[in-house]
Amino acid sequence: MGVAVWAAVRRRPVRFLVSWWPWRVWALLVTGAVQGVLVLVALAAGLLVGVGLSVLGVGVLVLGWTALLGVPVGAVERWRLRLVEPVPLPDPHRSAARGLRGRLRERASRRELAYALVQSTVFAAAGLLFAAALAFCLLLLAAPVFILAVSPDTVMLWPGRPVSGPLDGFAASAAGLLGLVVLAYSGALLAGAQVRLAQQLLGLRDADLGVRVVELTRSRARLAGAFEAERRRIERDLHDGAQQQLVALGMTLGLAELELRGHDTPATALVARARGEAKLALEQLRTLVRGIHPQVLTDHGLPAAVAELAARHPVPVLVDLHLPRRLPGPVESAAYFTVTEALTNAAKHSGADGITVRGTHDAGALRLSVTDNGRGGADPGAGAGLQGLADRIAVLDGRLTVTSPPGGPTRLELEVPC
Repeated sequence: MGVAVWAAVRRRPVRFLVSWWPWRVWALLVTGAVQGVLVLVALAAGLLVGVGLSVLGVGVLVLGWTALLGVPVGAVERWRLRLVEPVPLPDPHRSAARGLRGRLRERASRRELAYALVQSTVFAAAGLLFAAALAFCLLLLAAPVFILAVSPDTVMLWPGRPVSGPLDGFAASAAGLLGLVVLAYSGALLAGAQVRLAQQLLGLRDADLGVRVVELTRSRARLAGAFEAERRRIERDLHDGAQQQLVALGMTLGLAELELRGHDTPATALVARARGEAKLALEQLRTLVRGIHPQVLTDHGLPAAVAELAARHPVPVLVDLHLPRRLPGPVESAAYFTVTEALTNAAKHSGADGITVRGTHDAGALRLSVTDNGRGGADPGAGAGLQGLADRIAVLDGRLTVTSPPGGPTRLELEVPC
């Protein structure tokens, strides 16, 4: 990662002097000196109070919060460094880390404390010296105006050497202008060093990115598990609630039909019709429950569930699944519904007379393929079914690819890490 102020000096060193860069550099260094003094006082006060109250137990908390002083300092610095670095530094903290203990465990908090210590000592001292030199150079630059304002009184720019008139102050102005040029370049060097240190201590590191990737992977797995648990709950509620009530309703209507048999009344036909509709609703509900999550998948795993699909499919399906053990629930569910969608599409659109389902589990991943000998030319983006499955598999960090040249065959491949 480059440093913008150094690049500006190297690119056009003369134009750098007449641009806004020197003023931004000076603003960074002077405000940093003030901030550094305040931070140093706060660190010293927190350390003294924490050590003094350590015998009461409260001092440990004070020392802990003092150690976290680098967190707000880092936030202010990431904002303040925008004066000389247009590219903002990303916040290295994890949103999941809350409270004193969570923040203290973060490496970013320790790096920010180290930056606060360096900034409040080394850079603050350099900033104070720089501010004094800048004020002196500006005073020398304004020497002719100052001499003219106080004349005819005697003015001494240097001890023991009185100045006779405003013209004698132009030499001091030249010295002040030369000092400003030196301060512009030296200030750019110092500000760039501070930016470089901030990039190392206040920004994201590869280790931080790795931790975030792990957290995102875990949260995604938890989210997929939560969705799967919610589907199971809906399936259970439908199976144990609405389905049982429809069964009871069908039995009650059947008993009513038996009681009305032999009586010449219009109610007999209505009860028989109601019983038939209840039976149809029960069949539809069972189909819906099976579509949410088939019971055979829960009880016996993916090979048995795919074999049951193949047995009920109108096109002959060859199943060749070799899985050494049960897979995680979300993986089994995603693979099952992928096979279901592929078989449904093959029966509706491909004109195939043979389908093959193969799957293996090796290298920590499930690899599954569904191939039909149909006419091909399938477009994965034409319908929402395969796209929805691809999104569902992407949540599991998996991949779904479809190959379907004109004339066939159509091949759907699934790879999901377990």
